[in-house]
Amino acid sequence: MLDLTFHSNGNPVRLQEISTRQSISLHYLEQLFRKLRTGKVVKSVRGPGGGYVLSRSMDEISIKDVLDCVGENINPARDILNVPSSGIEIMKDEQGNDINAVVDTKEFNLTKSYFENLGTIMMDYLATTTLGDLSRKGANVVFDSEPANVAGAASNTSGIRPNIGEINQ
Repeated sequence: MLDLTFHSNGNPVRLQEISTRQSISLHYLEQLFRKLRTGKVVKSVRGPGGGYVLSRSMDEISIKDVLDCVGENINPARDILNVPSSGIEIMKDEQGNDINAVVDTKEFNLTKSYFENLGTIMMDYLATTTLGDLSRKGANVVFDSEPANVAGAASNTSGIRPNIGEINQ
């Protein structure tokens, strides 16, 4: 999505170009862009000079919108929320039959609460960060030959939002 944002300038971008620049399989990109088009994040343009463009302004498309379209669930609590097996321990009764016992330990509940809160913070951050935010940040980032040496990386700030510091629950 950032490649499309950087290289479009209002003109369609072909998936083959994105594939080459980003070293991503064309087949995989086709699958992703089909989902993005269905989710109304991108529009396809047919014919000579065709390709894909953003369906709305880069400042109106959040990172959460993109992740939702492609079906990515990055919620750290996804394995303990709304899953029947979550917090359930399989035990045996006197006859050897499986029975489900709810795990209700202090540790389980603290862990669950922590990851629920972390998921809420992450979703809020993703919902309020747009392609435009990242695009403007990308215009100011200079990469050295080593990927880990991103300008500003040592300061522990994203440059997109101010550091929110430690959050105590």
